[in-house]
Amino acid sequence: MVIQTPLLDHVNFPRDLKSFEIEQLKQLADELRQETISVVSQTGGHLGASLGVVELTVALHYVFNTPEDKLIWDVGHQAYPHKILTGRRAQMPYLRQKDGPSGFTKRSESNYDPFGAAHAGTSISAALGFAVAHDMHGKKNHAIAVIGDGSMSSGMAYEALNNAGAMKSRLIVILNDNDMSIAPPVGAMSNYFSRLISSRPYQSLRTMAKEVVSHLPKSLETAAKRVEEYARGMVAGGTWFEEMGFFYVGPIDGHNLDHLIPVLQNMRDRVEEGPVLIHVVTQKGRGYAPAEAAADKYHGVVKFDVSTGQQHKAQAIAPSYTKVYADSLIEVARQDEKVVAITAAMPAGTGLDLFAKVFPDRCFDVGIAEQHAVTFAAGLACEGLKPFATIYSTFLQRGFDQVVHDVMLQKLPVRFAMDRAGFVGADGATHAGCYDLAFLGCLPHMVIMAPSDELELKHAVTTAHAIDDAPSAFRYPRGEGLGLDLSQPGQILEIGKGRLIREGNHVAILSLGCRLPEALKAADTLAELGIHITVADARFAKPVDENLICQLAKHHEILLTIESGSIGGFAAQVTDVLAKHWLFDTGLKFRPLYMPDRLLDHDVPSSQYEEAGLTAHHIITTVLQALGKEQLYLKIAT
Repeated sequence: MVIQTPLLDHVNFPRDLKSFEIEQLKQLADELRQETISVVSQTGGHLGASLGVVELTVALHYVFNTPEDKLIWDVGHQAYPHKILTGRRAQMPYLRQKDGPSGFTKRSESNYDPFGAAHAGTSISAALGFAVAHDMHGKKNHAIAVIGDGSMSSGMAYEALNNAGAMKSRLIVILNDNDMSIAPPVGAMSNYFSRLISSRPYQSLRTMAKEVVSHLPKSLETAAKRVEEYARGMVAGGTWFEEMGFFYVGPIDGHNLDHLIPVLQNMRDRVEEGPVLIHVVTQKGRGYAPAEAAADKYHGVVKFDVSTGQQHKAQAIAPSYTKVYADSLIEVARQDEKVVAITAAMPAGTGLDLFAKVFPDRCFDVGIAEQHAVTFAAGLACEGLKPFATIYSTFLQRGFDQVVHDVMLQKLPVRFAMDRAGFVGADGATHAGCYDLAFLGCLPHMVIMAPSDELELKHAVTTAHAIDDAPSAFRYPRGEGLGLDLSQPGQILEIGKGRLIREGNHVAILSLGCRLPEALKAADTLAELGIHITVADARFAKPVDENLICQLAKHHEILLTIESGSIGGFAAQVTDVLAKHWLFDTGLKFRPLYMPDRLLDHDVPSSQYEEAGLTAHHIITTVLQALGKEQLYLKIAT
């Protein structure tokens, strides 16, 4: 489908917008929306959020002087129109693909991305940092944070609002309300009022009034201030933000450039000091009927047919790990009414939407608030409930202090289900579950499981449910399982015990988690070369199976470990065991394979694991090098 974009074709950078009339900007917004739909239909990505901010993106780049004025998008998944307008249109057909643009904002990608993001709630803090730095450097540039109403549930956003409200820096916060969760319906009166209170005459009058009341007795000054605040609050709903120290404007129709641009210009030219919050109401998925009609507004999509909205999803050969987890948790919850589940604004992504359909009173979505989610789970555990805090590995990082202080130190039996462990593909480094083995593995009392397939995941859920005297965690990857029979009930695994998969000689591979199929594939290939190796599944990253490790080390010349985690994870635990038992003194050759100590950009997961050196090929070459079979190594390597 060929789309016509006569105005967009003449826009290479935001400066090209400056000469446009309002009517031209409206046409440009229409073209930009169609371009965004066309791009995402070919690459997949976060469509709904980007469609919702098309007019806002045009208005911000038209009014402000980016990149000197710093425009910071919270999360960054709504920034596709922004990328198209800032010199990256030609690269957008490669969005989220290897060597193509990131699906989020990224500093190394463009100077129009002043702050990288992919996790929610960071924009106001970062923008305040820019604003204060501008003050210290004597600059008059603006710092603008665009944050969605969902991200406002993040505690970090409130911390930033509290800090910013007490300061006088040139900070503008755009609250993108796309679910009507804060504001009443937008009408002509509220738009008129927003333009009025943002105008220079109103602000000048307000400044003059402040000067007048400052000479009145304190009681009258306070009363006058409250009259103005609550009068504005009744019309615009901004009393809370005013109490935080912000000058509140809104709500404004975020798709009406006639209303939006004058308000932004007024706030850009505002002479009064202090932070501003502009409340903009938008529609997620705006301008594309299939997205508007979808329950999630096409939040995240794969490639799709533009004319129908039909997504080209590959036929699944096995249930996803996420669904297996949800089904397993439902099975356990049927047997124990004390089981409850917690998600931090990711019910569908974690599978807890399925759990909630069966147990609506035992499933809690706390919003984008991982810190709160962890401590909330700790409180539930104190009262004898059995909470499963179901949080992506990358997002559990945000609640680490609570894991330490509120769970581990009190030895509370909170169960952490960590989805998206390992590489995640197109979402890149910001969403990869790389670090949980390291940051949880250093904590006393913590039991950590890493199932190697979907049946093992079912066992991990059952085992975690049975652990009632300590915190536990289990990690599992994104994507489909292996297609195993899941009809048997979950088993309670012996804590800290691995299992032997096959026995050989000379070489042993100890695998943790989803790399086990690669280890078995490598073993098959090596067997064809006459090298029969032992393969074991660790099952537990902590406590590790010391007896198994010692036996593998004593009876094999080479011990290789493999894991889908960073340095400091499972291999570090194994190294500790080998050192404590003086097994390095026996001449053992130990070869740990883990994620490289650098960031890997977005790509398909198979390519990411290949680049990381965590595939069967890398296992084979590592074994042959350690055995000194260079000729076989060179033959396979070429």
